[in-house]
Amino acid sequence: MNEIILPNETVMLDKFASDLNLEMLYAGRGIITLTSVSVDRPGLRLAGFLSFFDTQRILLVGLTEHEYMRSFSSEERKEMISKMFACGEIPCVIFSRDLPVLPEFMECARNSGTPVFRTGKLTTSIMADLCAYLSRLLAPKTTVHGVLMDVFGAGILLTGNSGVGKSETAMELIKRGHRLVADDSVLIRKVETELIGTAPERIRYFMELRGIGIINVKNMYGSGSILTEKEVELVMELERWQEGKEYDRIGGEGGTEEILGIKVPKLTIPVSPGRNLAILIEVAARNHRLKLMGYDAAQELIQRTIGR
Repeated sequence: MNEIILPNETVMLDKFASDLNLEMLYAGRGIITLTSVSVDRPGLRLAGFLSFFDTQRILLVGLTEHEYMRSFSSEERKEMISKMFACGEIPCVIFSRDLPVLPEFMECARNSGTPVFRTGKLTTSIMADLCAYLSRLLAPKTTVHGVLMDVFGAGILLTGNSGVGKSETAMELIKRGHRLVADDSVLIRKVETELIGTAPERIRYFMELRGIGIINVKNMYGSGSILTEKEVELVMELERWQEGKEYDRIGGEGGTEEILGIKVPKLTIPVSPGRNLAILIEVAARNHRLKLMGYDAAQELIQRTIGR
């Protein structure tokens, strides 16, 4: 497991505006660097209280702040806005309700290179959208060496040493109608209480097969063979069969693997000639679903045995 990556995302303005359905009024520095999941309403800042002002937060200007600024003269407005922008490099400013941007505000934004956006949404609505967007974008994350598949609707993370057959097993699963999320490197984010896995952008939909090379799964098998992201629900570690090692034969041991502080059920699958790993993974996915629904075959067998 790699080191946890601290929240820090640089987003292009066009993508940011598209993701949140915003109108871009001023491009400023051309990018937005986001490090905080919080959004700031600048009422107190405009009133002169600049202590504890976190300039790493996006500023959201609503009707209240807009009308407060309008209540002052142009000179007074410019002075209060200038003091706010002088505190640090603000990621961007968003005006809600299609409010007109006051000339003094735009001037200060231009002087500091701060991007300015506008939306027709109510302030509370865009605030909710921003909180959800930032929580997902800046969620704690880590990278895992493995393959993430969607098998019967369950997110299965295949791990194991290089050369054990993860990608080949994934290809067999794709042929059987299941979907690839990520191969080789899986980026996992902790969103609320869920672990959401995806592929790094540069290798999305690509897979490496020893002896063949790099293939594009989407182009080869169609859009139905891939999935952009999936919750990690079960870890299956593939390892070469070790003579003399005791493997779980009942399924009641309940192993887990901790990822970003969340424990995920884990199975260790021995790999040897003649074992159909794709079928085993399908069975494990179905069995996992049954356990989530409250049925455990191992427990039923134990109860039947004890009851005799």
